[in-house]
Amino acid sequence: MKPHTPLRLFLILLLSASVVPQSSFAAARPNFLLIFTDDHGYGDVSTYHPSDVRTPHLDRLAAEGMLFSRMRANCTVCSPSRAALLTGRYPDRVGVPGVIRTHPDDSWGFFDPKTPTLANELKKAGYHTALVGKWHLGLDSPNTPNERGFDFFHGFLGDMMDSYTTHLRHGHNYMRRNAEVIEPQGHATDLFSDWAADYIRKRSANPNQPFFLYLAYNAPHFPIEPPAEWLAKVKQRAPDLDAKRAANVALIEHLDHSIGRVLSALKASGQEKNTVVVFTSDNGGSLPHAQNNDPWRGGKQDHYDGGLRVPFMARWPAQIPPGSHCDYAGLNFDLYPTFLELAGIKPAADLDALSLVPVLKGGTITTSRDLYFVRREGGAAYGGKSYEAILRGQWKLLQNNPWSPHELYNLENDPLERTNLATSNRKLANDLAAALRKHIQRGGATPWQPSGQ
Repeated sequence: MKPHTPLRLFLILLLSASVVPQSSFAAARPNFLLIFTDDHGYGDVSTYHPSDVRTPHLDRLAAEGMLFSRMRANCTVCSPSRAALLTGRYPDRVGVPGVIRTHPDDSWGFFDPKTPTLANELKKAGYHTALVGKWHLGLDSPNTPNERGFDFFHGFLGDMMDSYTTHLRHGHNYMRRNAEVIEPQGHATDLFSDWAADYIRKRSANPNQPFFLYLAYNAPHFPIEPPAEWLAKVKQRAPDLDAKRAANVALIEHLDHSIGRVLSALKASGQEKNTVVVFTSDNGGSLPHAQNNDPWRGGKQDHYDGGLRVPFMARWPAQIPPGSHCDYAGLNFDLYPTFLELAGIKPAADLDALSLVPVLKGGTITTSRDLYFVRREGGAAYGGKSYEAILRGQWKLLQNNPWSPHELYNLENDPLERTNLATSNRKLANDLAAALRKHIQRGGATPWQPSGQ
């Protein structure tokens, strides 16, 4: 055999170094499965307290990982929460202070095309990125999922469905497979679960490329339409349950069963151990539709904690001990820097979110920050105006509509927000109001309507 020259030996060593660590690093990085439900109240996950709703698959997910008890959504309605989740920035900073709707005259946001999404960042780092389910951040270019970092999209572009079985919104079809218009048959929850499970199975054929799957259900958002067999089960078990409540319980139990099917597919694919699974919701449940946010006051659209507190759990068998609990008070968008850090990516310096990695690894987060909430809405009740809330430690200052005065609560002494201290503690109320104004000014730097609208 011809001996290696020094140059040949150097090239062999260089080639080996460039190939082996890359594949081992890719295998070490976790996959991410983010399950995001719609209008899912804190009280509608039975792991938190005894309930008339049964969610055994979510309860098991929490038992196998870490259950968070003090997490909040970034907004009390859909689009702003999703924009914050995918950018790590407060929603008005990315042009989405309110709901993006299919009718421009009632749309109160425009997702800033210049802001990178979580999918953009993970894709650049070599992840395969997918969204299955609800998008709700734009119907057209440049704000379709494939243009915002997702390699694969199989789901619904719009805000809500007129029916879970027709999948239409105002008579229009917003169901897509990437850019292709599709007309699938079946209940939306079943479809999204089937598509997610299929994606997971296919990714097992590419073990050296980690994946990020954002599974965004539209359940249990109204209209409350559980499959007939699921409603029958609930009625048989609890014949005296209020009809509206029974339908909601059935819709959530069907959703829980469907999430269980996705988790079973993950396990069967052999990818469970090194997959970070997170479950949470975009905001609290809708009280007019008999959803449950107990024990918190209020619901969807409210800045009281019933509108903001959401179920939140994380499972990562490779790292998180089963039966873990966390009382850190964070926001859903904290997942953005969390996933980036776990993927070996340094988050941008201008994020508002904080990484949850310290608590996932059994430590604590000592960085203090105010938590800011904003919602803009139209119609006679809101007039196109915004209303805000801010948390600083145990103190919460809020408006619950654009016309009402500020309310101040001490959440340590009054977690159910019953005693308004805005008048008796005027100095603190003024200090927090000044901090709110800074956030409002900062958000005003980003347009929330498309150019020429």
